[in-house]
Amino acid sequence: MINKIVQSIAEALSGIKDGSTVLMGGFGAVGQPDELIEGLIEQGAKDLTVVANNAGAGKVGLARLMAEGRVRKIICSFPRSAGSTVFEELYRAGKLELEIVPQGTLAERMRAAGAGIPAFYTPTGAGTKLAQGKETREFNGRPHIMELALPGDVALVEAWEADRWGNLTYRESGRNFNPVMAMAATLTIAQTHNIRDLGEITPDNVHTPGIFVQRVVQVARGAPWN
Repeated sequence: MINKIVQSIAEALSGIKDGSTVLMGGFGAVGQPDELIEGLIEQGAKDLTVVANNAGAGKVGLARLMAEGRVRKIICSFPRSAGSTVFEELYRAGKLELEIVPQGTLAERMRAAGAGIPAFYTPTGAGTKLAQGKETREFNGRPHIMELALPGDVALVEAWEADRWGNLTYRESGRNFNPVMAMAATLTIAQTHNIRDLGEITPDNVHTPGIFVQRVVQVARGAPWN
């Protein structure tokens, strides 16, 4: 019997190794797997490369993970935002590597990884500093740069509901980066507000099929689906 539901955050995060590339879902504070990120701090993995939309805020979650010295490099679209003081301090001190990737390119790099596509061409960033060191080709008279797929060792995602096979539904804008990150990782771990019986999530509401998910942990029970 397939049952991907685990009983604790610690069990969900077991086995994550030092040096891993960790994809973290969320857009600002929406759709972030906050409990899993806090659990990763307790789990102890270090020398991590983190892929996220931004570089955290305040002193919690991703910002706390960086403050603990556990992140070697961050790949993101918006490193500076309201409250990103931890990132700025570490980056200015030379303690954190940064790779800036335009938001659409970031999503497509992970989608490509999940689809088995090693690289693709995009006009975004052509002729700018982001194109330095990258192959450039012209299509229809317009320059494009080649971007590599971006796979992860681990993806941490937040779902609204899940079943024991690992099928996931995201609620409204919580969908954001979570689906492509779930596809792009070797090990996808989902925190979910609700656990449903098999068949209770209709096919149209399966935003991430269980084939992409290895572990599910319930963190809190939300309000019923409207």
